[in-house]
Amino acid sequence: MSEQIAVVGAGQMGSGIAHVAALSGYAVTMIDVAEAVLEKGRTTIAGNLERQVKKGAIDAAARDAALARITTATGLDAGAGAGVVIEAATERIDLKFRIFEDLDRIATPGAILATNTSSISITAIAARTKRPEFVIGMHFMNPVPVMQLVEVIRGLATSDETTTRVLALARAMGKTPVEVNDAPGFVANRVLMPMINEAVYCLMEGVGTAEAIDTVMKLGMNHPMGPLALADLIGLDTCLAIMEVLHAGIGDDKYRPCPLLRKYVDAGWSGRKSGRGFYKY
Repeated sequence: MSEQIAVVGAGQMGSGIAHVAALSGYAVTMIDVAEAVLEKGRTTIAGNLERQVKKGAIDAAARDAALARITTATGLDAGAGAGVVIEAATERIDLKFRIFEDLDRIATPGAILATNTSSISITAIAARTKRPEFVIGMHFMNPVPVMQLVEVIRGLATSDETTTRVLALARAMGKTPVEVNDAPGFVANRVLMPMINEAVYCLMEGVGTAEAIDTVMKLGMNHPMGPLALADLIGLDTCLAIMEVLHAGIGDDKYRPCPLLRKYVDAGWSGRKSGRGFYKY
């Protein structure tokens, strides 16, 4: 593969994106401000690749080659030569704006700047750059190595050429891309988050226990995971941030975050990553 990819963020999503890109033959630079986060990301990738070897999905040579394609760096300058930069930092609008202002200055002319945001406006992010036609949403699902979908989100100024290149990139990474337009929450979270939020209301109002609510959705609706367990996996802070984007962007009360969701986040109960959410881990 000739395209070099830079991934900004080495957390759960960033490391997953780096994993699938490297396994698909791309040279990947994984960037994060903290060396410890980079080290943890690399360990996660190695562990997930090893799991794929044990399952027979890939062989040991493919695992070793993928790991060899990943380099790490603590400065955005390391992404200067990349044809595509995929930002996968924390879901905070101020942080994403700052990263894209910096990337616009650092990245080569014509490089695509993609964001893995799950809800923030692509149009607003693109407006922080002098290359809005090259800015696009590339929303991977969690866990990235397993989930097939990539939402490819066009901002108001995103060009047809940029969209075509990113759709092709997603397919080359073994994913199924779906093109959608820029709107609060896009499609995935516009539909998913109100369902999770409603499940939290059911819990808050005593309609059922967390186990009961999740069992109804698993056995009754054939969901592989209940909405409250899924919220814990995603991170309750992330769920709340997305609900706030939906509520502010659409202005309809049906998107109002459940007070219990807000209370859990205030308590530091963010889900699996903190050891406590709707369930204890």
